[in-house]
Amino acid sequence: MEYLAAIDHIMGMTDYEKPNTTPGTRARYDLQRIGAFLEALGNPHIGVPTAHIAGTKGKGSTAAMVTSVLDVAGYKPGLFTSPHLHTFRERIRVGDELIPEEGFGRIVEDLWPTKKEIEVDYGRVTVFELLTAMAFCYFRSWGIGSQVIEVGLGGRLDSTNLVEPLACGITSLGLDHTEVLGDTLEKIAWEKAGIIKPGVPVISSPQKPEALGVLQAVSRKQGSQLTLAGTDILWEGETANLDGQAFWLSTPKNNYRLQIPLLGKYQLENAAVAVGIVEALREGGLEISKDAVEEGLRRVEWPCRLEVLSKNPLILTDGAHNPHSAGRLVEAIQELFPGKRILLIIGVSGNKDLGGLIGELNRLSAAEVIVTRSRHTRAAEPERIAGLFGLEKDDIHITDAVSEALDIGLDMALDGDLVLITGSLFVAAEAREHVKDIAPELYTPKGGAG
Repeated sequence: MEYLAAIDHIMGMTDYEKPNTTPGTRARYDLQRIGAFLEALGNPHIGVPTAHIAGTKGKGSTAAMVTSVLDVAGYKPGLFTSPHLHTFRERIRVGDELIPEEGFGRIVEDLWPTKKEIEVDYGRVTVFELLTAMAFCYFRSWGIGSQVIEVGLGGRLDSTNLVEPLACGITSLGLDHTEVLGDTLEKIAWEKAGIIKPGVPVISSPQKPEALGVLQAVSRKQGSQLTLAGTDILWEGETANLDGQAFWLSTPKNNYRLQIPLLGKYQLENAAVAVGIVEALREGGLEISKDAVEEGLRRVEWPCRLEVLSKNPLILTDGAHNPHSAGRLVEAIQELFPGKRILLIIGVSGNKDLGGLIGELNRLSAAEVIVTRSRHTRAAEPERIAGLFGLEKDDIHITDAVSEALDIGLDMALDGDLVLITGSLFVAAEAREHVKDIAPELYTPKGGAG
């Protein structure tokens, strides 16, 4: 199957994870269907040393760090993440190599008959379930030596939660996807803690007391050792600039001097969780040297997370899409660029807590605000976002294209200004495409393929 034909098949499926699903057809949230699907495929997710990572903020960055270390250590790691920035192929990779177009098309073609058979008894397979199964089958075909699996949504009922991990990670928790996961931090923590398996070590970011209490209770019940970054794993920043940051990190077993090409103090927290996961994998039998840890973190790449797209003019993009991540972004900007005049470009998905997110971003006191929208069907109307900023009509700029918003911001920017693009990963990705001249992967759902 050609790659674009495979994408058409996927986009023609009913995507139950979108809020505009036809009433009465929403998929049930359990693991029976994906379990049956994977069993029919020979359980490709089993038998490989696995790290499983959930969280609200930072789980992708943490997964990328663990993968980079495993790659340097020679374990040929598979990495499954979501969503993607520029191409579906980013979601499935071995080391830093994306699944090739030919491989993507072949796996869709191979899995499609099994998908149809499963749907007879279990209902329609979701897009994420198909991509999960595709990832495991691709990893099996590669003969990978390890895999790092990022949870898509929640944890307990996420389709990735059939893996048998050597280590679990839970990054910073906050309120997001409350319509599915619950409207309190305790409920969200309970869903995320659903990835904790009996006897499997858990490494967690620092958490608010109400979330930490849940993680501690679930870990005790499962007989799993909980290692907490900020308590059991400590770090201290050394230097930071536009090229990254250097820091010291200590665990109960080792001391490290590390460098990462990622900005923001919160990435040091993510690195602490990543190193904790790596050490747990080592305890589980993998041979990972201290040098591999240091070199792996030095090499890590994870775009659109406080990414510098240009130094002159200074353009940063970040996929902060909820109040929790926006708050972290604001703290990083205030620390890295105190006193800088900021031109804020924002676009948000319509199912987010717009008021809470904008409330956090308003702390930047941006000199200019440009509101836009991504190409995504869930993008909120710019006029709706603009109204929440509480600015006079003449003090806010509205456009329907990220590229136009960026051009407006650059036209208004003075020497030394910071142009910041945020609000969703979709907006951040489109800004990156515009600055770096990356061709977007455009496709139009044709329907009926599911």
